[in-house]
Amino acid sequence: MQATRIIAIRHGETAWNATARLQGHQDIPLNELGLWQAAQAARALADEPVAQIYSSDLQRAYQTAEAVAAVTGAPLTAEPGLRERSFGIHEGRTFAELEAELPDIARRWRQRDPDFTPEGGESLVMLRERVRATVDRLAARHAGELIVLTAHGGVLDTLYRLATGQELQAPRTFALGNAAINRLLWTPQGLGLVGWSDTSHLENTARDEIC
Repeated sequence: MQATRIIAIRHGETAWNATARLQGHQDIPLNELGLWQAAQAARALADEPVAQIYSSDLQRAYQTAEAVAAVTGAPLTAEPGLRERSFGIHEGRTFAELEAELPDIARRWRQRDPDFTPEGGESLVMLRERVRATVDRLAARHAGELIVLTAHGGVLDTLYRLATGQELQAPRTFALGNAAINRLLWTPQGLGLVGWSDTSHLENTARDEIC
């Protein structure tokens, strides 16, 4: 079976990214900078032979995908399996607020406890299994082709770890900039890393919070 090439893009910036506020499943749109970042990422992919674009159905990712679709002409499909991790009752808070009000929860969050599940939300283990199943399903449809996935910081973090074998609880040693271009290769045996965090098209404007 031929490999599927994947370009994975984190959405452009939102107002909540700028203040490190947990977005999760909250449907926050791109801000002015985020719209510009999406347009720049799209321009960088203009000559890529994209067969299909799959996007989280949350508008910050979908707006990013729409920019890519407008430039490449590739069809675009909303895919809820690419949503950000659900942070449950903590969505809308900043990390600073969590640390002040719920220090035990903030500690487990920062220590990347794989089994910690925010009330009403998802653990890192649950997110990993959702992302793995979604990418396996989508990539299997496009053997020998190139697809674009537009998603969120938590999803991109998971993709990197799946591709490199890095454990969920390991400290993050890689960037997750808004609208960065990341390249992976999928086969039925799993993901491989080709290139990560290309932000040359953004002139160093990308932010790097996982929200």
